[in-house]
Amino acid sequence: MLEKQATAFCAQKGMKPYRKNRKHGNYRKVYDMFLLAGELDWLEIRLHTLASYVDYFVIAESPKTFTGLDKPLHLRENWNRFTKFHTQIIYRIVPDPGASVGPRVWDHEDYMRNALFDQVFPALMGTEEAPRIGDALVVSDIDEVPRPDTMLTLRNCDFPRRLTLRSHFYYYSFQWKHVGDQWAHPQATTFHGLRDTIKPVNLRNGDGGHGLLPIWPLQREWEKAELADAGWHCSSCFATIKQMVSKMESFSHQSLNTAENRDPKNITERVRNGLDLFGRVGENYIRTDNNNDIPKYILDNREEFGYMLNRDGRNAGFLDANEFVELER
Repeated sequence: MLEKQATAFCAQKGMKPYRKNRKHGNYRKVYDMFLLAGELDWLEIRLHTLASYVDYFVIAESPKTFTGLDKPLHLRENWNRFTKFHTQIIYRIVPDPGASVGPRVWDHEDYMRNALFDQVFPALMGTEEAPRIGDALVVSDIDEVPRPDTMLTLRNCDFPRRLTLRSHFYYYSFQWKHVGDQWAHPQATTFHGLRDTIKPVNLRNGDGGHGLLPIWPLQREWEKAELADAGWHCSSCFATIKQMVSKMESFSHQSLNTAENRDPKNITERVRNGLDLFGRVGENYIRTDNNNDIPKYILDNREEFGYMLNRDGRNAGFLDANEFVELER
């Protein structure tokens, strides 16, 4: 974007244009950083949606789930599916740390999320992929997809070190929208060297970082800002019941991993009717038929991603529902 264009574009966002790195013509790289558990459809959607707007996708994957279960290395096994994006993908396989990181499931999730920086960026220094001071880093889950316009904003505009990208929040598909505030993720920050860049976990949680005591807690709050309508979050938007169950068995919220919640009949009924997957009180969703405010790649490939658009029907759009019906018989 030319400087005059950037000035006008950023003014619409209430921001000033990015001008800090004149040595490189004000060009700011954008790194899109996320973990992969096995959501290959979401990976396809994300890559196609954002490839023209970011420089690199930083993807970390482990042969273990957060709960210690063995899992395939999905990206390595499906590498050829994403040939078009190989030059933009920075892929790291992160070995399971075992009990060394702590006893909690959350300790393992935090370790993996920080690995997006700690086990990637030191190895990039001195290469073409290396970040410069001021480059933009986006930290998210794979199903938290920033809008392309948001990535243009991060590339061209000045923003504080802790920017929350508020996202429209859906469950099961873009047919069911969560009632309440916009989702408070992803987060964006800027690169300030290997030591002083805010680590992914601190960035996502809104804590940690470096500063001068005793004013640091206040300074950290001053560094925070939000950008509304900045993306989409579609939670538990899976094609199969097996994926739903796998998520419950693997994620950090193990109190929700119950036999009742894993029951295929319950999953199908809740998804079809827009009821909370875990039976939580106060978690409500409104039906949004013919929703076109979704990633364009999904709209352009309705047949492939029909389950993300409509959960009506006996099987709630699950491709493997009949397998479970046969088992019940």
